[in-house]
Amino acid sequence: MRNFRLFLLLLLFNSQANAQDLPRIKKLMVQAVESPQITNNLFKELTALKSQDPLIWAYIATLEGLKAKHSWNPYAKLRHISISSKMIQKAVNAAPDDLEIRFMRFSLQHFTPAFLGYSKNLEEDKIAIIRLFELRKFGRSDPDFIRNIAKFMLETKRCTAPEEQIFRKFA
Repeated sequence: MRNFRLFLLLLLFNSQANAQDLPRIKKLMVQAVESPQITNNLFKELTALKSQDPLIWAYIATLEGLKAKHSWNPYAKLRHISISSKMIQKAVNAAPDDLEIRFMRFSLQHFTPAFLGYSKNLEEDKIAIIRLFELRKFGRSDPDFIRNIAKFMLETKRCTAPEEQIFRKFA
């Protein structure tokens, strides 16, 4: 749970999406981790924007993932995970070199139990994130966000020793 909150905080303090009132949206995203009501309300608000920004799509996908977390019904959990997975894939397809989107998908899949079959892109995203770090292709990411991604990647224990060295330079 602590790691999932950290993941959302990392994302939310970096976005420069075209949504109105983004600081308020970011604050609500952090609260959504613990509140089904805030998750649902913010989901409705962001989907109503009908944004063409892949980053907004990724935030919506993250909220869909939170709906799975908040649901008690196993069928509903699976449905939300499935929808979240499709939505985040759309965002990755639209912006494959966006560090924040790749990180969101990696994080969502990291927290999804592997036996469900929705964690198929972990290695692909890890490689993309490493490549973007090596190229210093951070896009809209600020230095604090970059440092926090590096720390998160180290905490996941999904990296080899040479890969960890890349992230240690930024952590």
